[in-house]
Amino acid sequence: MTKRSSIITISILILALPFGCAKKDTGAPATTTKAAPALPGDVQGVAAAASTAATTGATQTAPASSSESGGTIVATGELVAPVRSELAVKFPGRVAKMYVDEGSRITRGQPLLDLETDYPRLNLEKAQADIVRAESVEQDAQRDLNRKKELIGKESIPQSTYDRSQAAFDQARAMKQSMQAQASIFRQQIADSTLRSPIDGVVAEKRTDVGQRLGDATVALVVVQTSPLKLRFRVPEKELPRVRNGQNVRATVDAYPGDVFQGKVAVVGGVVDPVTRSFTVETEFPNRDGKLRPGMFARVEMGSNGR
Repeated sequence: MTKRSSIITISILILALPFGCAKKDTGAPATTTKAAPALPGDVQGVAAAASTAATTGATQTAPASSSESGGTIVATGELVAPVRSELAVKFPGRVAKMYVDEGSRITRGQPLLDLETDYPRLNLEKAQADIVRAESVEQDAQRDLNRKKELIGKESIPQSTYDRSQAAFDQARAMKQSMQAQASIFRQQIADSTLRSPIDGVVAEKRTDVGQRLGDATVALVVVQTSPLKLRFRVPEKELPRVRNGQNVRATVDAYPGDVFQGKVAVVGGVVDPVTRSFTVETEFPNRDGKLRPGMFARVEMGSNGR
């Protein structure tokens, strides 16, 4: 074979090689795929959040309430005090005694603290002495007026003399009444120096102590009512026909897992929230034993048939 023939033969083989390989590859389908390109850094966080929400969205429950298969409405809420009072003294003064501390249970009318009353008591003693003096002056004026009445009846004195006696008596009586009113003010100041509880409940905050001076608007104590307590929660709008005032409810709290507290529906909300499609229910618990406290979370059950 000549050199030229060999070159031609090799060229033919090289040209035929791709066609042979292509034919062999078409007989077997491709089994590998290319990996998707990585997302930009500013998009990866959003994609991860969306993936997490899609995974957990199916397992989330209603935050406020639900209706079980047996027709019982179940909800959770926070117990709140119907009354919360910030107590301040009626006039400025320095604290002399404290009868309660934070967390103390209190009853209506119970003394909570005393202010110093040295000056009001001294003023009261002075006013009482002035009353005695004014009463003496009034009695003298009364006797003089009685004599003038007899004399003017006999026309022994002019009318002007009688009028002066009458004016002196009226002035003495007015002076005595003024002194009595002043003494009443000092007595009231002494009485008001004792700060008393307006409700049955507990001391939520203690903001003062013995020796501290309180101003006109200084809050000394914060008290909250604990009997009864209120519990608010939301109920789906489909349960609206089954909820009514006076309906019995049952509540449990984590602090007393074995106890069931009985209450009643006090208020049924008249407006349905267009976002949550639910309405508010307010219940009331007597809490006579004082176990429930404001701020506790409670799980409440209410039969849709009123039981």
